Amino acid sequence: MNYFKVIIILVGLILLPDLLQAQCAMCRAVLETGEKQEVAEGINNGIVYLMAVPYILIAVLGYFIFKRMK
Repeated sequence: MNYFKVIIILVGLILLPDLLQAQCAMCRAVLETGEKQEVAEGINNGIVYLMAVPYILIAVLGYFIFKRMK
């Protein structure tokens, strides 16, 4: 039973990038039309926020680990 769960998770992780690429094509199509600049600006801001959050979380975690080790 445990091997079955591992296999399901691995198959899901292998197929996940294929499912996520569909959204990238849609975002690209919206940005290439060039009609609404605020849409492109909003998508770019969203990308920056999504990129910054993991770095902030890792920095906070590193700070608490450093304080605890000290």
